[in-house]
Amino acid sequence: MSDQAVKTEAPIFNPASPEFVRDPYPAYHQLRNLAPIFKTPVGFWLATRFDDVNAILRDKRFGKDFEDRTKAQLGEDIFEIPVYNSMRNWMLVRNPPDHTRLRGLVARIFTPKRITALKPRIEQLVDELLDDVEAKGEMNVIRDFAYPLPVNVICDMLGVPTEDRGQFYTSSEKSGRLIDPTPLTDEELEQANSGHLQLAGYFQGLINKRRAEPKDDLLSVLAQANEDGEILSDDELIANTILLFGAGHETTVNLIGNGLLALLSNPAQFEALKADPSLINGAVEEMLRYDSSVQLTSRTALEDAEINGAVIAKGETVITLLGAANRDPEQFDRPDEFDVTRKAVRPTSFGGGIHHCLGAPLARMEGQVAFTKLLERFPNMRLKNQDHANFKPTYTLRGLIDLPIEF
Repeated sequence: MSDQAVKTEAPIFNPASPEFVRDPYPAYHQLRNLAPIFKTPVGFWLATRFDDVNAILRDKRFGKDFEDRTKAQLGEDIFEIPVYNSMRNWMLVRNPPDHTRLRGLVARIFTPKRITALKPRIEQLVDELLDDVEAKGEMNVIRDFAYPLPVNVICDMLGVPTEDRGQFYTSSEKSGRLIDPTPLTDEELEQANSGHLQLAGYFQGLINKRRAEPKDDLLSVLAQANEDGEILSDDELIANTILLFGAGHETTVNLIGNGLLALLSNPAQFEALKADPSLINGAVEEMLRYDSSVQLTSRTALEDAEINGAVIAKGETVITLLGAANRDPEQFDRPDEFDVTRKAVRPTSFGGGIHHCLGAPLARMEGQVAFTKLLERFPNMRLKNQDHANFKPTYTLRGLIDLPIEF
């Protein structure tokens, strides 16, 4: 095991601390400089280098071990709790062949042709949301724009009727805590369980309707697949519908919020993007790199594996820090600078390998349309509070609670 990979001195790494939630990047730099592959005192590993993170995510020697790891951390009876019992059916935490089967069904809707066809609808939604706030001269970007936009898009894809969507238009400050590596408080668990049961009940009812009367939407595809001989249990169906709903909007909310904060906090970059709207696509990639919506994901070694001189034993877990990889100076020149003209960014923000985010093209399109129209409609927008960025107390998903702007 190389000295570069692991050192005995423990770096300061407390992702639940207010300082880390506010700005995790100094801690990432310290980790990378001290030990790019670091084994923590409690036994799991941290990977911070761009090359190592990408290698682990694509390496077939690493996979998912959600059930055993969750039992070891939270107790043997953890899956008696409905929300955790549902989570173990997510395709996100399954290995092949279950993962292949589940993802293959969903991929029938997330085709390039279908995603491209959504653009006019996304443009319509953006215009409607901006129309609603234009006369006010101000808005809370998260509440008024970044949240309702992707919620409506994923509801369209799932087939949620317009009249049912009001229940989905409010976001919890702690949404995302469920997938953080640290245990939930009793209050957080009660909130997560209550939210899960509400969603499960609603989607079960809607799935029953789609079984009786199929439509051209994702729920109909999944419901009919269950009836046409595909091995898809009701538990898997409900769990992955909830996963798609959450994943289909959370990361895009954070992309728009974090991206706009970065843009308005760097006036020269804001002016450059206004002057040359053709930079939008690359600017969205830079937003994903600079302050990633998803900061980490984990893998478990399915056999002994050596990465950058560190031998990770079978059964050990590695947390790949996507946010750290996106600030690796070996991969990105001036990594802590936000630069909308940066070329060939290719961040790790959507993961990699077989678990690469299925909705990445959709999230990119939503971001591109959102920022294009924001710059067109509100070219003089500015932050209402230049010194305050109010981030959610979560660290797997990094996003703002609010973002007040005026224009």
